[in-house]
Amino acid sequence: MRARRAGPGLFFPCIVQRGCRNILDRIQSIEKAFREQGYIADRPLVTALHLVSTLGKPLLVEGPAGVGKTEIAKVLAAVLDTRLVRLQCYEGLDVHTALYEWNYPKQMLHIRLTENSGATVEEREKEIFSPSFLLRRPLLEAISDEEASPVLLIDEVDRADEEFEAFLLEILGEFQVTIPELGTIRAEHKPYVVLTSNRTRELSDALRRRCLYLWIPYPDPEKEVRILEARLPGIRRRLAEQIARVMARIRTMALHKVPGVAESLDWAQALMALHRGELDRDSIRETLGCLVKDQEDWEALEGELEKGNLLRDAGTGT
Repeated sequence: MRARRAGPGLFFPCIVQRGCRNILDRIQSIEKAFREQGYIADRPLVTALHLVSTLGKPLLVEGPAGVGKTEIAKVLAAVLDTRLVRLQCYEGLDVHTALYEWNYPKQMLHIRLTENSGATVEEREKEIFSPSFLLRRPLLEAISDEEASPVLLIDEVDRADEEFEAFLLEILGEFQVTIPELGTIRAEHKPYVVLTSNRTRELSDALRRRCLYLWIPYPDPEKEVRILEARLPGIRRRLAEQIARVMARIRTMALHKVPGVAESLDWAQALMALHRGELDRDSIRETLGCLVKDQEDWEALEGELEKGNLLRDAGTGT
């Protein structure tokens, strides 16, 4: 059964149960639900998610690329057993692409097919500007769900321009849209909203004030081991620990693109596919392409490998 709105706020089905006697119980139940989905959520994240459900406010998540910001919304939708609606932001994104458009080809076809129907111009115009000709884009889709509260992911909002950000503020404030031909559509089931940003530009203070805020840094080695083991159940503990230590070393380097958790997982999967139970010089050299996507970064890692720094951090001398 999909999650439904209850009263004035939103709730997590997983936390509305007899065993949840207080706030701590609820927060721990969210942490457990995420862990069961393979996502290691720390206390600031699960507390923020609890507040999202309690206060009904959007959650703005910032942090380096590849640390699992987008995954939060995907796992949240899975935990709630509800639909994920994703708006991928980019430079030049406009209101119509994000909100709605009219199906022009379908409208023109309908006009041609009804030319001899005897209907008046007003009647035909009303027909082609009806809901059946409306193309619902992510924002409208999220606020017009008639069954349940979906999770609305507004991904990489920093890539959109300031004009779109101002429009977004209106949507997040009222959760309603006015379409001249159809009237005002209000959210019957207010969506859970997660916005992500890689900080390619500064977001406005107005948008930040509208949201709860969460910063996700690169994980420390201990947490990275837990992430690897949760996402890749077959990985050997020694390999996971070596990967986590090497990644911690790499993230201190001045690279063009510092590898995140996504690259850690790719690297671990590659090593497992090659039946490597632990790191050595050859296995690192052969799989550098999982970690870096730039020539200068590649050469920098090769240099560290030749000096023995990566092997020393991995805890092996071979």
